[in-house]
Amino acid sequence: MTTSRNRMHLVAAVLSVCLIVLPASATASDERDPGPRPGSPSTTSASVELPKLSSEEIFSRLVEANTRRARALKGFTGRRHYNLDYRGFPGNRAADMVVAAAYMPPATKDFSVLSESGSKLVQTRVLRKLLESEKEATEADNQRRTAMTPENYSLTLVGTSVGKQGGCYRLKVEPRRDNKFLYRGEICVNAADFAIESIDAEPAKNPSFWISKTRIEQRYSKVGEFWLPVSNKSWTKVRLGGTATLTIEYKDYKLE
Repeated sequence: MTTSRNRMHLVAAVLSVCLIVLPASATASDERDPGPRPGSPSTTSASVELPKLSSEEIFSRLVEANTRRARALKGFTGRRHYNLDYRGFPGNRAADMVVAAAYMPPATKDFSVLSESGSKLVQTRVLRKLLESEKEATEADNQRRTAMTPENYSLTLVGTSVGKQGGCYRLKVEPRRDNKFLYRGEICVNAADFAIESIDAEPAKNPSFWISKTRIEQRYSKVGEFWLPVSNKSWTKVRLGGTATLTIEYKDYKLE
């Protein structure tokens, strides 16, 4: 019993390091059910005719539009629902958490936990750690080092697709260095607003030996004149023999 308990604490410690919501957006995958991959039908439908732009032009317009939106955003509040479901050795665990979130530019995020249920271990060692990691990612220096800019990423145009709000450019993303808040994979950039609509990726750096694979899906939607996250789903495969699925739903946005 003691050994099993210690192993469950080890799993919780590993997940607290690995389930990180990436800035600009992120997280993880089971080998049996890896979830959608960049380029799969669920993330890219039939191609659509869009103005022919180079990768560099799209990147430049994305950075410019992000800067303009960041300057205009006065802040927002919202509600989030976190769910983590771990299946595997040494036992299954699950937990839910509902959080009130508030953002004030340039780098202030406040969270208030409204309710929690399920495994106390997962609540304290994983879900609350996620909130701490997101606050860390919001710090000014971390924002600079992880923003979607040519200093941090290289982009390569791979095609176009029909997004939920018009056409979008599909681009392969490669980080310029290893960082737990950077990622590699594919993004869709809205052709009208030059905003990221979706991210399908994996962390640039494996944050732990105990993790064999991670996958991240992040989706955005337009709220007023801004693009804000609406869902995040990740899969983390633990070498001990378990898989964790993290789902975050973002709701009830109110712009300042």
